[in-house]
Amino acid sequence: MHSLDLIWGLVLCLTICAAVVDWRSRRIPNWLTVPGLIIGVVAHTLISRWPGAKLSLEGAGLALGLLLPFVLLRALGAGDWKLMGAVGAFLGPVLILFILLGSVFVAGIMALVEAIRTGRLKETVVNMAVLVQGFVVFGLRPNARISLDNPKALKLPFGVAVATATILCFIAARRAL
Repeated sequence: MHSLDLIWGLVLCLTICAAVVDWRSRRIPNWLTVPGLIIGVVAHTLISRWPGAKLSLEGAGLALGLLLPFVLLRALGAGDWKLMGAVGAFLGPVLILFILLGSVFVAGIMALVEAIRTGRLKETVVNMAVLVQGFVVFGLRPNARISLDNPKALKLPFGVAVATATILCFIAARRAL
C-alpha cells in the first residue's frame, strides 16, 4: 500500500465515522477527534520524518487557527473544530483549505435546505448577513441569536459536510493522478 493511500484511507475513515456520529447525536466526541489528530501526526512522521511532521502540524494548526474565532463565538462546536484539526493533521495546510471551503459550501447547502424545510429562510439569511458583516468590518461579537447555546438555532451536523468535502477532495485528487 502506498503511503498516500494509507493517509487517504485513514482520513476517510475518520470523517465518515464523524459524520455518522454527528448525524445521530449532533456531537463529534473527543474519543474520535483527539486520536485522529495524533494518528495524523504520527503517520506523517513515520512516513516522512520531520518534513511529514511539519506538514501535519501545519495543517492541524491552520485548521484550528482559522476556525477558533467561530468556536469562541459559539457559532461552531468544539467537536467540529477538533475534527477539522485532525483532518488538517492528515492532509496538510493546502488540502485542508480545500476541505474547509468544501465543508462550508456543503454546510451552506444543508443550511439552506433545512431553513426552507422549517420555514426559517429569512431568519437564516439575516443571521448569515450578521456573520458576513462582522468579518468585513472585523467587528464580530458573540450574538445570542446565532450561538449554539440558543436552543432555537438550527444545528446542522457539520461532520457530514466535512466527510462530504473530504470524499469529493479524494475523488478530485484521484482523478488528477
